[in-house]
Amino acid sequence: MSQPIASLLARYSPTTLVEYENALREIVQELALLGLWRSKFYEHAAFYGGTALRVFYDLPRFSEDMDFSLVAPDSEFDLAPHLEAIRTELVSFGFTFEVERKVKSWSSSIESAFIKGETKMNLIQIGAPDALRDRLPKLQRLRVKLELDTDPPPEAEFHVETLLVPIPFQVKLYTRPCLFAGKVHALLCRDWKQRVKGRDFYDFIWYLGRETPCHLRHLQARMEQTGHWDSSNPLNRDALRELLRARFHLVDFELAKADVRPFISDIAALDLWSTAFFVSLIDRIKCV
Repeated sequence: MSQPIASLLARYSPTTLVEYENALREIVQELALLGLWRSKFYEHAAFYGGTALRVFYDLPRFSEDMDFSLVAPDSEFDLAPHLEAIRTELVSFGFTFEVERKVKSWSSSIESAFIKGETKMNLIQIGAPDALRDRLPKLQRLRVKLELDTDPPPEAEFHVETLLVPIPFQVKLYTRPCLFAGKVHALLCRDWKQRVKGRDFYDFIWYLGRETPCHLRHLQARMEQTGHWDSSNPLNRDALRELLRARFHLVDFELAKADVRPFISDIAALDLWSTAFFVSLIDRIKCV
């Protein structure tokens, strides 16, 4: 194992197969961020979502996908050279992954790509013991999905954060109030069908616990863009509270807990989850 990989792995101290797989996924995510920095991607785009919280703010749950948004709308933005930069970065650290752009079957402002590679082979690079690796099916693959919004909603604010390993580099992110606005938008407007995204509710509690205010103008812009709010009616804190109250009464929190359980280590954090519990949190929301 190389010293740069050892420095990335040192934060995890994995002992089980699941812990090694989670560590591998997060190392791949951070090397992807490094590759994007080398390709000047952050001159055009910003990082947001659960993985951004995990990497930069120690969100205590694992996150599978990487979400990005252009700073300004650009339907002609070319993602291809930045995906190649990710692939090159992973190869330089000894990993074997494909980085493939997803071909869209319908018109959308979201560009998607996948980092894909054989889990068993790539676990070698982070020193997973043979006895653990041999328990995996030979063709099991680790996948990380990347999404880029080429038509971002307005009113967003950004800042820059620094990672020091494997080398010092910087990533442009949404500010935390704007990140919270994005999470509230997902919580209110995501079409769950039969799979309630419990991760949205887990992150909602995380933001409240850190007294992060919600950026109302950015939330309103997101809701207007997806057809969930009328632009003639300014969104305020009272209206937001009523929207959340109505949403919480529609949620099956047993399904929400089942969704998030594989991504957290302390499942006791879910014991209080219920409609009454989440309704009781509404008054804690601060806005800017």
